[in-house]
Amino acid sequence: MCFLDVPVNKTSTAFTKPVDSMVGEAINRWEKVRPAQSKLTDEKTGESVDFLFLDRMRHVSPGYLNDTIIPMLCRKAGIPAQDVRGNITSHRARSTIASQLFNAKEPMTLFELQQWLGHSTPAATQHYAKITPTKLAKSYADAAYFARNLRAIDVLIDQDLVKSGRAADESWKFFDLGHGFCTYDFFDQCPHRMACAKCAFYLPKGSTKAQLLEAKTNLLRLRQEIPLSDIELAAVNEGLDAYEALINKLSEVPTPAGPTPRELAGFPLVQLRQPIPK
Repeated sequence: MCFLDVPVNKTSTAFTKPVDSMVGEAINRWEKVRPAQSKLTDEKTGESVDFLFLDRMRHVSPGYLNDTIIPMLCRKAGIPAQDVRGNITSHRARSTIASQLFNAKEPMTLFELQQWLGHSTPAATQHYAKITPTKLAKSYADAAYFARNLRAIDVLIDQDLVKSGRAADESWKFFDLGHGFCTYDFFDQCPHRMACAKCAFYLPKGSTKAQLLEAKTNLLRLRQEIPLSDIELAAVNEGLDAYEALINKLSEVPTPAGPTPRELAGFPLVQLRQPIPK
């Protein structure tokens, strides 16, 4: 790496920026072979300076650079001088390298890129720093938006029942809730899956049937991913308050077996006392 001194320009005062060593090497080689030239006055500062590129002691204009030099270099490199966005220009090159630095594996921050480009405001830099679809896809994947809403749950398949043909009449799939098993075939669609109301499909682990199930040697153990809603995710991750909020929300929602959690819990009827007129 080497440092390049950039003179006063249209976007900033003079500043120094790091560049790849090959840039410095190319400038050194050019300074050794370029024709002898005199210093010229910098119109912005009034100083006498050595310009890096001159054409017959005149400044190289953007038109000459974009219309003559760059097309010549493209022909020499065997690449087209145009693409879907138009002609390849010096300004396009500046925008390209800005986007590459912004989308690198270890990218520059917006403010670092602002200093490197010599912009006076971040707004000007944002115009140059374009996020590539690949970078956007990686950032989206790293954010794990959908993965954070998935929870894996153990599923036990009773292969004996399936192979014997009795699966049509008896429960053969068991979703492990930790404290018990759910035998509802469409468990992933049950609104009570993360706050089990213990309806008729619920099988407590301490029961004799659950103990017999776990003792079977022919069980197929799988894991199924269940997509969670935001309130279910909060109930799983944020503790008792969020869990109770979910239970209260579902208190009047029927379970797969029919009754609501309030009915299953056996809440007593509220008794009101009304004075009897004499």
